[in-house]
Amino acid sequence: MNFVSDNLAGASAPVMQAMAAANDGVSAAYGNDAWTKRVEGLFADLFEREVAVFLVATGTAANALALASLVDPWGAVLCHHEAHVAADECGAPEFFTGGAKIVGLPGDGCKLVPEVVADQLARMAAGSLHQVQPQMLSITQASECGLVYRPAEVAALKAAIRPRGLKLHMDGARFANALVALGCTPAEISWKAGVDVLSFGGTKNGAFAAEAVIVFDPADAAEMPWRRKRGGHTLSKGRLIGAQFEGLLTSGHWLDLARHANAMAGRLADAVAAAGRLRLAWPCEANEVFLVLPPSAQAGLAAQGVRYIVWSDAALPPGQGLQHGEVVGRFVCSFATQPEEVDRLAAVLNAA
Repeated sequence: MNFVSDNLAGASAPVMQAMAAANDGVSAAYGNDAWTKRVEGLFADLFEREVAVFLVATGTAANALALASLVDPWGAVLCHHEAHVAADECGAPEFFTGGAKIVGLPGDGCKLVPEVVADQLARMAAGSLHQVQPQMLSITQASECGLVYRPAEVAALKAAIRPRGLKLHMDGARFANALVALGCTPAEISWKAGVDVLSFGGTKNGAFAAEAVIVFDPADAAEMPWRRKRGGHTLSKGRLIGAQFEGLLTSGHWLDLARHANAMAGRLADAVAAAGRLRLAWPCEANEVFLVLPPSAQAGLAAQGVRYIVWSDAALPPGQGLQHGEVVGRFVCSFATQPEEVDRLAAVLNAA
């Protein structure tokens, strides 16, 4: 029973089949292949507009390049203080931007609200030579605590930064999971709500190694070809990333995978809630379940060899902090998670 991350699952069968088909013969290199061109068209159809698409192999590259393309070295990126770009990229955003400052902000469930963002902007004097200049707001969809931003919430954040001219970046490592949870279109939760650049995740959702930087105004992407090449992510055999996305996006396969992962997480959350012995740290809105685990539950999980991650409690709502010996446990479901695994885990948790 390993619920550490959706990164642990392999690639889905259609993705592997698409890669195998693309592997035959020879093709143009460095993204000039037919697969990449078709995927660029698929993304344009998906988002209902012309977009600039840059395929890369990792989420860290997608985030770092997305930020670097629109933030100066003397600029600042505002984000939640537990966001991946602040806490989990080993300084890659700062490195690729040439030194831009990452400014972490508080928020329950690792979500930001306009009031907090506006307050921070008011503290950063426009044009001051003594301060970095805020140039981008980055939000994570779904958040690091498994919560989703509704289109209206994204639009409200955009409204908060618009007077200062900041761009809005969305880290969409679990974009698919958020999308199926919301039941909206990709356009409604991205550019129509004010997102300027999206890190579109595939690896957590059935790909082998495939991420995409989607720039909604191609004029904003002028530097990206050179930044991607300089960053080591213009793959010579780029067709194999393109093939992965073709396998994912064709016939809505990516949404089916995310829908299954979300359903497995919901199954776990419902089973635990029905037993009434443990509480959810945050509502289960995508494919992650966060549980407050007393020492007895921790011992029971360890005895059964269950793998999970002990998570930060810094974004718990006020008044819902941990008691002595409690921890927050993160349990992640993937497209490959089976109902039987979830039921076994629920039985262990409810017996603890």
